[in-house]
Amino acid sequence: LQPQRSHAEEVLAPIAALAADWNVLDYGQIVDPLAPDAPYPLKALQSRDWNDALPTVLITGGVHGYETSGVQGALLFLRERAAAYAGRVNLLVAPCVSPWAYVHIQRWNPHAIDPNRSFREPSPAAEAAQLMALVAPLQRRIALHIDLHETTDSDEGEFRPALAARDGKVHVPGSIPDGFYLVGDTADPQLDFQRAIIAAVERVTHIAPADADGKIIGAEVVAPGVILYACRPLGLCAGLTDAPYRTTTEVYPDSPRTTPAECNLAQAVAVSAAIDYLLAA
Repeated sequence: LQPQRSHAEEVLAPIAALAADWNVLDYGQIVDPLAPDAPYPLKALQSRDWNDALPTVLITGGVHGYETSGVQGALLFLRERAAAYAGRVNLLVAPCVSPWAYVHIQRWNPHAIDPNRSFREPSPAAEAAQLMALVAPLQRRIALHIDLHETTDSDEGEFRPALAARDGKVHVPGSIPDGFYLVGDTADPQLDFQRAIIAAVERVTHIAPADADGKIIGAEVVAPGVILYACRPLGLCAGLTDAPYRTTTEVYPDSPRTTPAECNLAQAVAVSAAIDYLLAA
């Protein structure tokens, strides 16, 4: 696979531009014989005024590297919105968990392993394992984790058929919802929290409707724009912590009703709404 975009220009340079106001943490790197353009440094940003008496918020993006607004939305939040929470919460932001996949516009890592099914011990994905190691010392302090994702047309046209082929299964065609939605945790849905995020995001982009069966991507819609997954059993990033408030955003960037800038903004607004709910709770 040939690189399709620049991690250095699109991720590392914006992080470097934030370094005056944040602690930039080097928490590992992706070095892989199947990725000759590696190593890719793994970087996170941490509040400079960290205070153990404050609630801690974890923001992750780019677990699926091809989901662009997850990465760029996290960076937009850092640039334009995070300052409003200084002295109110501790922020730890890993904007691009899977840099090789970001550069190559891939869902999987070089070994055809999905990092967002790999948050378990032992992890089969270096991307997940290194984020788990970063977060482990803070595990009991994290009050909120929001993981930024997209659902794209390529999910149905490329990645789901490839997954079925990899696993020797028959691909059953599905549909891609047109709009933003959230995936809460079946074990602890926190539906009022999810609704608050949806209410904020619907002011900047449209929310995905349920299909004719009352579902989104095969899961029952439990509140407008909200479905639930069993995050920890599935090895999802959203199951990484025991935070009381957890959610996964899903933006639909291929909609004719939206733009890349609007998708990034939807992610940043979702983060703000989640933190606002935490502070008001």
